[in-house]
Amino acid sequence: MTAPIRVLVCDDQMLIRTGLVTIIDAQLDLAVAGECGDGQSAVDLARRLRPDVVLMDVRMPVLDGIEATRLLAGAAVEDPVKVLVVTTFNLDEYVYEALRAGASGFLLKDAPPAQLLQGIRTVATGAALLDPEVTRALVGRYAARIRPAGGPADLPLTPRELEVLRLIADGRSNSEIAAALVISPETVKTFVSRILAKLGLRDRVQAVVYAYRHGLAA
Repeated sequence: MTAPIRVLVCDDQMLIRTGLVTIIDAQLDLAVAGECGDGQSAVDLARRLRPDVVLMDVRMPVLDGIEATRLLAGAAVEDPVKVLVVTTFNLDEYVYEALRAGASGFLLKDAPPAQLLQGIRTVATGAALLDPEVTRALVGRYAARIRPAGGPADLPLTPRELEVLRLIADGRSNSEIAAALVISPETVKTFVSRILAKLGLRDRVQAVVYAYRHGLAA
């Protein structure tokens, strides 16, 4: 039998934390590895327990969720932990900062339980969790501040790879990209893997931020 996905639940509101723990523990393929109510405890527990996924609230005492995420999943971390940010606000600047800090995705606290559970499973596989509409609004809102002087001409990508990257930045799924470019989903997966490898990116979240930084998204 496959071992369950181990989840560390981090939220400073006990009622919400208890609810998350109850929902997760009710699943046969998931298990709560631990829980805590502040960012420093999240970092300490994650380093000690090595969960498969950390559910991270953004606004927490002692150490906020952004800095905790950076310490667990940032670019300088040799063995990063997968972090799924859970927040009340879908246009919260802190969520965007958490994604930049290394989070693998985000969900809203009012998301249906089934969506939360699927999100945990998605992130556990190494994939990024991005809601297209929320991603466009969130990253688009802060795009101006992250664009450097560099542009598409500076990127080591083919014209087709640039097309795929633009569609990723637009929040499109692989199937939507396949339909837009009239290619198979398997070919899209190949392009996505090639883009991430060429640009040294970990996942689609980083690809979205990268695209905005290089003026590939409006």
